[in-house]
Amino acid sequence: MTDLDLATTRRDITDALLAALERRHDVLDAIVDAETRDEAVEAIATLLGKSTLGAQAVLGMSFYQLTKDERRKNQAELDDLNNALTFTLAERPASSGDSLDLRPFSASDDADLFKVRTEELKVAGDGSGSPAGDLGDEIAKATERVDNEDAVWLVALEGDTKVGFVFGELVNGEVDVRIWIHPEHRKKGYGTAALRKSRSEMAADFPGVPMVVRAPSS
Repeated sequence: MTDLDLATTRRDITDALLAALERRHDVLDAIVDAETRDEAVEAIATLLGKSTLGAQAVLGMSFYQLTKDERRKNQAELDDLNNALTFTLAERPASSGDSLDLRPFSASDDADLFKVRTEELKVAGDGSGSPAGDLGDEIAKATERVDNEDAVWLVALEGDTKVGFVFGELVNGEVDVRIWIHPEHRKKGYGTAALRKSRSEMAADFPGVPMVVRAPSS
């Protein structure tokens, strides 16, 4: 995740916290009426018109954050972030990850997307930086690495649209994570969202193995 993406994400969270404090009675009612945590997050997001990420931060607030001093600090941080950023998360809606899904790569269904990626980058899919080989060979090798639990390839989806890849390759005791977003879907925050969502997937497939992001999100 780039510094700019981190700043926009922090702005979204801070903005949601301030909005929640202004409507604290309504927020508390929404939480009390919810059956589950997920339902509470959804209710808060709808009530405040904020992202799921912001609503999760609201639900996780500590009581000390209700004090006037903490509220002043949040407002000051929001003012600083607004002054520093030329756009907000609302202009990069995919950054929140609310609508993005990840699923395992399919050799038959996703060869078209991998072809676009390979034609653009002209390097192998294993992260080695070697020149790309035959497309079929590249996919066959990737499938073998996944089957051997040496790699995880994920396709990022916005609804039914394939917007990019998350590649995780086990190299020298680390998970080498790379993000590739289709040129038509860049500058919308999909790289940030894909990276965020992939963390739990990588942690499940490579428990206890450190993740290293080798390329910035797009």
